[in-house]
Amino acid sequence: MKQLFIFMTIFIASCSSDTPENKPVAPDYVKVEYHNDYQIGSYTSSSWGFDTNSYWIEGPDGVVLIDTQFLPSAANEAVDIAESVTGKKVIMAIVLHANPDKFNGTAALKSRGIKVVSSQQIVSLISDVDQQRRAWFYDRYKPDYPEKLVLPDALWNTTQEFEAAGLRFKAYVIRDAVSDAHLLIGLDDHLFVGDLVVNKYHAWMELGKSKQWLERLEEIRKFVNPKVIHPGRGYAKNGDALLDQQEAYLRFVIKTIRDIYTGGNITEQDKKDIIKVITDEYPDYGFEYFLNIGVPAEWEQIRQKDHEMMSM
Repeated sequence: MKQLFIFMTIFIASCSSDTPENKPVAPDYVKVEYHNDYQIGSYTSSSWGFDTNSYWIEGPDGVVLIDTQFLPSAANEAVDIAESVTGKKVIMAIVLHANPDKFNGTAALKSRGIKVVSSQQIVSLISDVDQQRRAWFYDRYKPDYPEKLVLPDALWNTTQEFEAAGLRFKAYVIRDAVSDAHLLIGLDDHLFVGDLVVNKYHAWMELGKSKQWLERLEEIRKFVNPKVIHPGRGYAKNGDALLDQQEAYLRFVIKTIRDIYTGGNITEQDKKDIIKVITDEYPDYGFEYFLNIGVPAEWEQIRQKDHEMMSM
């Protein structure tokens, strides 16, 4: 019989503002046992590492880690905690999309003998993303930033089942949303989604692909229908509830941008007005500054489509 009970909860994060400039002392960590076959635990970085979740799944033959963290130090800490709690080695880590909070820990984990994997589609994107983000972040975060890029191994190019740590998983290779390619990992009724779904955080909408994002959420409902979703940020929750929450947020952002959209290029005042409406609606959501990138990207998508319609 499957049982659900809280095994251990340790909260060691100090309160902080939601900007990385204010470095918290420590992350928080929650370990939950779902039933007798495996255990799922989570590690959450400090806000200096963008409150990034990594999950570990303990099976009979080892531990699988989901996502490798933004900071190498956080990647190593997540593995240290997982191995200390379980008494088993992390044997595999999986990167869910091509953003540095998912792949930056690859080199650190590979140096420990851990196999780091992702889909072929994601691996093909990482070099270009790393080049851009390295220009943004390297000087600010060094020495706690990868000296050079080390890629995950490309393990999948289509959706398929696989075995690791004595457990049977399913890798769902899906299309664009937050990034230009995504990987979901399913284990029984649990689904690990990266930043495709977050819980009470503003969305990273850099690519302006809210339409595709909503399509991916609908595909999860239709083809996966998980009971529990483990998000890239925030706490795990009932699958339907988190999908509803993410969809409502995206639709509100899109509507707000369209309500203020003028037809021309976005101005600083336009952006401020849109962000104020969104943050007034979602006052307790973390990382408001993500909207500084996402709002102009979504605005530009609307503008480009308008121009295409006018030229027809």
